[in-house]
Amino acid sequence: MTGFHEAPNTFVGEVVITVADIDRSLAFYQEFIGFKVLKKSEKKATLTADGMTALLSIEQPEDVSPKGRRTTGLYHFAILLPDRRNLGSFIQHLIQNKHSIQGASDHLVSEALYMADPDGNGIEVYTDRPSSSWNWQGQEVEMTSEALDIQSILSESEGTEWNGLPSGTRMGHIHLHVAELAESANFYTKGLGFDIVNRYGGQALFLSSGKYHHHIGLNTWNGVGAPKPENNSVGLKHFTLVIPSEEMFEKIISQLKDVSAEILKNDEGIFTIDPSGNRIKLLVG
Repeated sequence: MTGFHEAPNTFVGEVVITVADIDRSLAFYQEFIGFKVLKKSEKKATLTADGMTALLSIEQPEDVSPKGRRTTGLYHFAILLPDRRNLGSFIQHLIQNKHSIQGASDHLVSEALYMADPDGNGIEVYTDRPSSSWNWQGQEVEMTSEALDIQSILSESEGTEWNGLPSGTRMGHIHLHVAELAESANFYTKGLGFDIVNRYGGQALFLSSGKYHHHIGLNTWNGVGAPKPENNSVGLKHFTLVIPSEEMFEKIISQLKDVSAEILKNDEGIFTIDPSGNRIKLLVG
C-alpha cells in the first residue's frame, strides 16, 4: 500500500488548514479522528499518527472568518489507514462514541467514510483495496460509488480495539474545488507532472503519480467560475507535495514556469498556486 506514497512517486505529504477555534478543533482531531500532537503553540498544532511525520496542521489566524460557501478550496483531505481491519476498528469507535458521519462508499479501488470537522472542513478516512484488483481501461482506472459493506468490514476487525490512528497512516490524497477543469488539468499535468487516471463526467478529474487511483482530485461542484475564498477564512491554507528527487524538483519548477504558474519563495519554503488559488508547498522527500 505505501508504495504509492513514497519515491519514485510525487504525493501529498501534509495538509494545513485554518480553523475558527484551535482548542475545539484539536479536541476533535485527537478524540474523534485519533491524531497525536507532534507540536503545539497557542494558535497552531501539528498532528501525526506515528509520532514523527506531520500529516495535518491546524491554525487559527487572528482575523479568521467563517468558511465561505461555494468557493474554490478544500473539498476534503483523505486519511489513508493501513488496512481494512483498521477501518473496521475506526467504524466501531464511531459507533461506540455515537459519532456521526456524512457518508460511506465503496469506490472499487478503496472503501471510505466521509465526515467534516467542526468548521466544515471535509475529511475522508479510507483504506485501499489491493492494487492488483483495480480495473484499468487503458490509462484510466475504474472508480464508482457504491454502498459500503459495513458489516463485512466490522467482521474483519473483530476484537481489534481502536487506539487512535495507527503508525502506518498516510495522507492518502487531497480533493479540491476548482473554478474550471481545463486550465486546472493543464497545471496539474503539464506543470506538476501528474497523470489523469479517471474522469467523472465533465465535473471532476482524478490525477496521480505512479498509477495510484488518485493523489489529487479536482471538481467544479461549487460551480464553474467559483470565486477564491477570502484571505484567512476557514479552510485550506496549503498542502505539501513531496517530490522524490532534486532532479525531479528542478524539472517541475521548469514545467511550472512553462505553464506560467506562479512560484513563490518565503521563509516557509517554495510554493506554487493553482489557477483556482489553491496553494501548494513543494519539497523534496
